[in-house]
Amino acid sequence: MKRPNKDRMRSEYDFSKGERGRYVGRLIKGANVVVLDSDVAAVYRDSRSVNAALRKLAGLPRPRKRTVR
Repeated sequence: MKRPNKDRMRSEYDFSKGERGRYVGRLIKGANVVVLDSDVAAVYRDSRSVNAALRKLAGLPRPRKRTVR
């Protein structure tokens, strides 16, 4: 099987009607990206455990669970 050239865009992709920056406002408003060092990431495997540790360190109360209506 012939492998496609990674430097070329496939002919079936059509971005002619694309809108640059369409979702950037949503990203800026609601995303906080924090990069963990590898030794810290080995201890805290997911965002829930990182948030729990930071809340405890900051002395914040645990968030209440949302009720489903």
